[in-house]
Amino acid sequence: MRPRGLMMAVGALASRGNDLRPERTTELIALVRAETDRADALSKHAAALRQEVDDLTRRRAGAAQGPEASALQAAGQAAGTVPVSGPSVTVTLTDAPASVQPAGVADDLLVVHQQDIQAVVNELWAAGAEAMTIQGQRVGARTGIKCVGNTVVLHGVPYAPPYVITAIGDQTRMEQGLRDSSYLTIYRQYVDAYRLGYEVTRQARTEMPAFTGPASFARADAVR
Repeated sequence: MRPRGLMMAVGALASRGNDLRPERTTELIALVRAETDRADALSKHAAALRQEVDDLTRRRAGAAQGPEASALQAAGQAAGTVPVSGPSVTVTLTDAPASVQPAGVADDLLVVHQQDIQAVVNELWAAGAEAMTIQGQRVGARTGIKCVGNTVVLHGVPYAPPYVITAIGDQTRMEQGLRDSSYLTIYRQYVDAYRLGYEVTRQARTEMPAFTGPASFARADAVR
């Protein structure tokens, strides 16, 4: 008997006339459901713990006075664990219009990349940004930004342009930092030549949510 025939015969004996696969499929489905339920339970538990920490922080901040209260508030802002508000600067980056197709210029040069966003973010932090959001998500100084295809992934969520980066802090200082950046000087040359989008605006008051992403840090590669 050939090996294939032997395998079929052994399988037939083992199954005793029944299909072995449905049982295996049922086991996999049950495993997926169990892991999904477990993930949901862990997510709810994490949210409850985060709420407990927030409540304790608020109570502690309310009881603290003087330098201690200021230190707690500053620590919460630096960690991104508390909502913040204040005057801000917003930078909006967009791809060149689809109608722009200059001869001899690769399409790759006509879209916003991870390093373009990271350059803006780095300059804003360097210029004293106190808090920041990208696409409305609160981020920290060590938040990683990843490029996947023609989208940017932040905290596991993919985003398409326009990319909106908002930072709370000294508006004049942050705007000057953007102007002085050698990387962004080159980027603005592409803005002028190929109509990539680059807009800087001020807001008198912006409210930012607390950080809700993963507690672990992802490496954000420097672009300078």
